[in-house]
Amino acid sequence: MPLKDQGGPFNVTVERGAVMLTRDGKRLYADIYQPRGEGEFPTLLRRTPYGRTQNDLAEAFNEAHYFASHGYLVVVQDTRGRHGSEGVWYPLVYEAQDGYDAVEWAASLPQSNGRVGMFGQSYGAIAQYLAATQRPPHLVTAVPVSAYLGAFENYWYNRGALELSWTLSYFMNMATDVLTKLGDRDRLATLEAMKSDPDIRFAPLTDEELRHLPLQDWVDRFGPGAPFLADILHHDKEDAYWWTVDLRRQLHNIDVPILHVGSWYDIANWDTPQYFLGISREAMSTTARENQALFMGPWSHLLPYSQPTSGGTGDIDFGPEAAFPMLQMQLEWFDHYVRDGGSSLPRPPVTLFVMGDNVWREEDEWPLKRAEATSWYLRSNGDANGADGGGLLDREPSEADDLPDTYVYDPEDPVPSAGGRYVGGGVRDQRTKGKRQDVLHYTSAPLAQGLEITGPLQLELHASTDAVDTDFVAILCDVHPDGFVQNLAEGLVRGRFRDDYDAPTLLTPGEVYRFTIELGNISHVVQAGHCLRLLVTSSDFPRWDRNTNTGERPAAASRTQQAQQTILHDQAHPSRLILPAVPGPQGESSE
Repeated sequence: MPLKDQGGPFNVTVERGAVMLTRDGKRLYADIYQPRGEGEFPTLLRRTPYGRTQNDLAEAFNEAHYFASHGYLVVVQDTRGRHGSEGVWYPLVYEAQDGYDAVEWAASLPQSNGRVGMFGQSYGAIAQYLAATQRPPHLVTAVPVSAYLGAFENYWYNRGALELSWTLSYFMNMATDVLTKLGDRDRLATLEAMKSDPDIRFAPLTDEELRHLPLQDWVDRFGPGAPFLADILHHDKEDAYWWTVDLRRQLHNIDVPILHVGSWYDIANWDTPQYFLGISREAMSTTARENQALFMGPWSHLLPYSQPTSGGTGDIDFGPEAAFPMLQMQLEWFDHYVRDGGSSLPRPPVTLFVMGDNVWREEDEWPLKRAEATSWYLRSNGDANGADGGGLLDREPSEADDLPDTYVYDPEDPVPSAGGRYVGGGVRDQRTKGKRQDVLHYTSAPLAQGLEITGPLQLELHASTDAVDTDFVAILCDVHPDGFVQNLAEGLVRGRFRDDYDAPTLLTPGEVYRFTIELGNISHVVQAGHCLRLLVTSSDFPRWDRNTNTGERPAAASRTQQAQQTILHDQAHPSRLILPAVPGPQGESSE
């Protein structure tokens, strides 16, 4: 789709296939968008594994044209081993050193003034952070959009569960280029037949293929198209394999201003504020620490983010305010730091889209100091199964011995994914889960006044199982007066990772554990007359791989068994949702 943003005063020419030589002799290819004019220009760099002339870059007027038309020399480069560039692609491993080389090469181009900024989203955003950790001398700033931290607990895995549908769809897409180059038409045709829609780039696989066990069979299925999948499945806990790309270990090496862009329904919802906080605390210089900004919108993992929209997030429209001019914001940031050499923050430290009210708000910090940790307790008489059950969310804990809630989790009949923070997710009406007896529903009374929740969310869940390993999944919802159930946030705990990601231990059947489930970040107002609802279950498939309940290594598990799950919420086991409630304008809690 062509950009709606208007171009600047410069006409643009494009040099296709410019060659950069990496430090180890690999040729990486780039397109250079040049403003027509005399003199040297500030320079911007985007690095992508998805093709420098494909997807959004295939448009006659794309974001590279946009920046070039405003007087920037823009370099768009295929990363190592992708499309025209030489070498072997392995997710993220080469992006730090290649990113350093690319920045310095871009700065040396004849029309460059030697000042370089970086831009791009998703993989291209993580590549910016990795390059910044190497401190290339000519890098001035970066604007990464929707970047994972590369950590074990939120990358290909989420809290220990494999992001099954997205991982397989992603590697299916990336394998296409590799297998085409190798001429492996038979394998390519076999893989294409596994897609639910071969015409969609990141189409999910068919249900039959997503249910295939053991997961390690996918290593042979992809073959040379995605050889690194064997490593990902083998390293199914926190270990040194992940440390190379776990950017939390490297944030102290960064020394440039960064505008961190994310959104509430994005796969990097947890990561983007972590980048902002980590670099604000740990960056090498005071100047870098004081020149970090966080921007969080309401969207899902939009491709591309550069197109202003109020939708694109499933079954909801966030209103006209949400159609934010992202390219203009990035241009203003680059004008300040790259063109003008600014040294102070040009925008508020934090900008949030407050869902529910559907407005933007500027803040001085994240998380908000004025937010109050507020407990909402799970209550029932053992009858919280389904939307018609008796489960309650209450501000007061149980004063009696509430009966526990029980359900059977059957991996052969998992709860279907419906919205959430994944590609193609966003908002989906959760009433589809209302008839399932393996989904517990805890619902508050209609709120007398609006309740703003802004910040990180957490659930303390007292539970037991008769299995040696299992999952517990939580979904926070806003129940509208017309019955629409909007998912707001979700998270899970995989039993073996309840204490540590580097030392998983199986569960003792029948023992009660207090599990902590992180639900990510949010800014949302539950309006007066709406209800809060918490869903508790044990699967979200095919987003996450099914816990087979057997205790086997997930990649090798080939059989499943049912698990009897028990959720406790009596006086001795006060299961509770902890929400960051923001006081209203009169200073009283807006609940």
